Amino acid sequence: MKVLLQLTNLHKSYGANIILEGATVSFSENQKVGMIGRNGAGKSTLCKIITNHEEADGGTVSRHSDLRLSYLEQHDPYALDETVVGFLMRYSEKEEWECGKIASKFQLKNEILESTIGSLAGGFRTRVKLTAMLLRDPNFLILDEPTNYLDLKTLILLEEFLQNYRGGFIIVSHDREFLKKTCDDTLEVENGECTMYPGSVEEYLIFKEEQKMQALSYNKNIEAKQKQLQVFVDRFRAKASKAKQAQSKMKQIEKLKTIEIDHPLGNVQIKIPQVETKKSFAVHCIDLSIGYPENLVANNINLEIVQGSHVAVLGDNGQGKTTFLRTLADDLEKKGGEYKWGYDLKIAYYAQHVFVSLKAESSVYDHLYGIAASSVTRQEILNMAGCFLFRGNDVEKKISVLSGGEKARLVLAGLLLTKSQVILLDEPTNHLDFETVEALGRALKLFKGTLFFISHDRTFVNLVATEIVEVQNGTVRLYAGKYEDYVYHLENVLRRELSGKAAPSEENISQTKLQSDYHLKKESDSEKRKLNTKVRKCMEQIATLKKEYDEIHQDFIRTPNSWTQKRNERYEELARKIESEEIVWLELTDKLELLTNEKS
Repeated sequence: MKVLLQLTNLHKSYGANIILEGATVSFSENQKVGMIGRNGAGKSTLCKIITNHEEADGGTVSRHSDLRLSYLEQHDPYALDETVVGFLMRYSEKEEWECGKIASKFQLKNEILESTIGSLAGGFRTRVKLTAMLLRDPNFLILDEPTNYLDLKTLILLEEFLQNYRGGFIIVSHDREFLKKTCDDTLEVENGECTMYPGSVEEYLIFKEEQKMQALSYNKNIEAKQKQLQVFVDRFRAKASKAKQAQSKMKQIEKLKTIEIDHPLGNVQIKIPQVETKKSFAVHCIDLSIGYPENLVANNINLEIVQGSHVAVLGDNGQGKTTFLRTLADDLEKKGGEYKWGYDLKIAYYAQHVFVSLKAESSVYDHLYGIAASSVTRQEILNMAGCFLFRGNDVEKKISVLSGGEKARLVLAGLLLTKSQVILLDEPTNHLDFETVEALGRALKLFKGTLFFISHDRTFVNLVATEIVEVQNGTVRLYAGKYEDYVYHLENVLRRELSGKAAPSEENISQTKLQSDYHLKKESDSEKRKLNTKVRKCMEQIATLKKEYDEIHQDFIRTPNSWTQKRNERYEELARKIESEEIVWLELTDKLELLTNEKS
């Protein structure tokens, strides 16, 4: 395919902080790339260099004459008093019908097009920016963290669009599910360099883990060889008759080099101090009404959540998710009814704006020490700081010099150290990198306390949630199904709407077809999980057999005189078993591939 964009030997530093150091990578037409890497690795910097918002200190950026590049604006290019269609026409210099055609891809139709942008919720404003980006008729897109602050519906719409987009793009995202569904290739930015892998993010992470294991195995063999040679050197270097051989062995030792292993993605482990819970309710809402002095958001809320529940609060942006959480956190006065927390529960609340209360003159460590429970140790505080990228001398940094993202991470780290029985989190995954999001998800899954959280990161929600509360059209209700049920239903509704079919009314909708489709999907997913389990066990069995086979083989090479008939029989038996297991593995993977193709 035609190469539209070539980055060669890029260098970029901010003062003494080296971001890119010899980064080289190319992008072809129609190539769909998911970019991953740790916070500060240079993902956003790379995007800014590509879009000419920043210049590299060295290296070249070559753009093909056919490249028509467009990107999702990080700032707001519109005025809040502009109408949607007015802004789109001004920004793109296109006719009204052309603007309406592209806008309809994101369900911006009729009265929404005539509305002022200031009257729209955040998710709809992002849809407006996405439409504006596409009106420039690009053939390559740059999307830096497009999923931040997007509600699930807008996220699915964006996903549907990208799956059918006839062009290439680079997406920076910490949402593994989003990258899986939209990208074919994976680019990791790490240690100032770029690594392009021709496969999905999951395939890349498996490949990287395999490379790490191979390197560990190689290093183990090298270190054993070094030790063996060193024993010879130590024993014979003083003997004149062996001195020459000892000198030769020393040179061999110098030539034996181990492979340097970088810290791989997925090695972050967050440990939240555990709390005691009771078999009782966590919170009870009775005819609760929420909103603001001049605006009722939702009423007649009747919920009872038991202690230990992990509740995902879902719904479109602007429907009242944050209002509900703020009310429960006593950060916003209720409008009517009541809510009661269980006896003697300590409640902690995290929101994107809470860092305004941080003391500018305090250090990172001072803040964490001051907010942590008295039983939390200094080492636990430092470990938590490290998990949120405050490592080494970073803990001595004054809060006044931290960026907005760093302050948000600091507040979240501190909250997890408070040993609160109830934690309320509003979009906790924003400002976190790929590995920290998943590490936080794994930690919260093991948290024994009660959790309410707002997030649109499907991997994170699927990992953590045990209950779903939906906030929609003035109601707050407990959703009967699991998270995957909720997403599946929403995807069906959106596909119907995008295809132009009217959504059936609540009264006459036939659930039979939906349930049938859903159960077929569940059965297929169940069969796929079983096959994956069998494949994994088969691979483990092959690895065990190969380990013993290799040990016997190496033993023969080292001490051929010790070879016995019994060892030979075992050696041949292992070879037969390995061959047999590999045949089974091939059959299982064929079945799995067939099932996957049928589903797609």
